[in-house]
Amino acid sequence: MKKRLIIAIDGYSSCGKSTFAKMIAKELNYIFIDSGAMYRAVTLYCIRRNFIGDEGVNTRDIINELSSINIDFIFNPDTNAHETFMNSENVEIEIRSLGVTSHVSRISQIPEVRTRLVELQRSIGVYKGIVMDGRDIGTVVFPDADIKIFMTASVDIRAKRRFDELNAKGLPVDFEEIRRGIIARDIADENRDISPLRRAEDAIVLDNSRMSVEAQMNWIRDIIDKKINAG
Repeated sequence: MKKRLIIAIDGYSSCGKSTFAKMIAKELNYIFIDSGAMYRAVTLYCIRRNFIGDEGVNTRDIINELSSINIDFIFNPDTNAHETFMNSENVEIEIRSLGVTSHVSRISQIPEVRTRLVELQRSIGVYKGIVMDGRDIGTVVFPDADIKIFMTASVDIRAKRRFDELNAKGLPVDFEEIRRGIIARDIADENRDISPLRRAEDAIVLDNSRMSVEAQMNWIRDIIDKKINAG
């Protein structure tokens, strides 16, 4: 049996971290841990329990029930993807609803929620064979990950990618506004109080400013092969 790995991918916004992580997971038949989906699942739980209302968020009750929330990712051969399960229920579709989207930001700001999700993420990774992306995966969630990648790209390249993505959806966009937003996001990520964006000392930097997706995959395949064959 091949050695199974934990692959942590951190980096700046609009670098294509999630796309990269999903492609690696699919190729290796690993689990892709979608941290965003996990926060959405907690938000759905809170909505169902009426912990979120017009008067605000009932943080005390949320914290008290966090231990009752379990989240996992189970492969669906029909969709050829891992889907989100909360307390053994498939919630993949429901967590993408507008109702969940409108509240997930407030739930994700509760420190105890983050602590619980890190605990769950580590439990999913106990048998390895996972890929996860974010901003503190290699420094906080999986500091002992077998492979740590830190993705970056120039601000202009990232802004152009985001511009093209939104433009393709027919949305009115302004390049300079997007560029300013990315710069502001970088500053916020690097200076937030809880788990700020940091490159792990043993992370390999991937600057994909001038790299195609296929070139990035060829690059990571070599790293993975060397890690697996190292024993």
